[in-house]
Amino acid sequence: MRTIAPWIALLFACTAARAAKTLDIYFVDVEGGQATLVVAPGGQSLLIDAGFTGNGGRDADRIARAAKAAGVKHLDALLVTHFHPDHSGGVPNVIERLPATTFLDHGPSVEAEGKYPEAYAAAIAKGQHRVLQAGETIMIKAMKITVVSAAGKTIRRPGDSNSHCAGLAPHPETEDDGEDAQSVGIVLEFGKFRFGDFADLTWNKQLALLCPDNRVGKLDLLLAPRHGGLAPQALWGLAPRVTIINNSAKIGAGPQAWKTTSGSPGLEDIWQLHFAGAGGKEANAPDSLIANVEEDGAGDYLKVSAMPDGSFTVFNARNKYTKTYGRGY
Repeated sequence: MRTIAPWIALLFACTAARAAKTLDIYFVDVEGGQATLVVAPGGQSLLIDAGFTGNGGRDADRIARAAKAAGVKHLDALLVTHFHPDHSGGVPNVIERLPATTFLDHGPSVEAEGKYPEAYAAAIAKGQHRVLQAGETIMIKAMKITVVSAAGKTIRRPGDSNSHCAGLAPHPETEDDGEDAQSVGIVLEFGKFRFGDFADLTWNKQLALLCPDNRVGKLDLLLAPRHGGLAPQALWGLAPRVTIINNSAKIGAGPQAWKTTSGSPGLEDIWQLHFAGAGGKEANAPDSLIANVEEDGAGDYLKVSAMPDGSFTVFNARNKYTKTYGRGY
């Protein structure tokens, strides 16, 4: 396994420390895209994806609101998982509000003739830039981030047999031709706490990670792949205690995927950024665990605060409801 160059670790280490002892993860409502702000105990910050562009800067404003709550004024790193507009489109808007020191991605877009989108290319020209590869690790103080997928490749390390792979067949290979299959997927470890974000990995790439052996391991917290819209039963091998779905009222969290996601053995709760209109009450979390229950909500976020012993608390910014989960695996 390769480790990212020491200058990145030094970059994070140079950020001013703060008093908090928790690892904080803000799941920002960008209406069915992704924007996940990770803030280490020392104050180092990593934004995973930036939502959509346009909409009057809506998504960037929501990210900035979460950053203000976290005491973050600039981003140590901005990781773009892949170049679809719901993940990378908001980068120019975000860096106007929160300058980023380093940009991380999987390399040029396979949907743009092997080039970076123009607006993103202009953004990375203003900072440091690194292309990630599956198997690399990023060390941020007490936090370790392992890149489990990037540029269409997945880690090949040994894993435990995954009994939930039985009967799962690959989808047509053409599904893997676009940017979704290129997604950077990560596992973040903070002591015993483990969080997985596989962005929009396709069915086949998810199976490559999880079948016949689970090369990821068990997770305390999972961000549902593809906004909760694609959930092969192989994900049950991760045994997440809590799953968060970054859906909108109309994107992600479909009834069939909900059925699979909610059936995961050992799952304690699903939290959602939005009530999913297609599912009704039967295929949605209780309102207390949903950040935005109205289609045109205020864009409230969910916040996870994790301790090194594996315990963590989820906070709903809409209703101030919190729930704590004990030590994990």
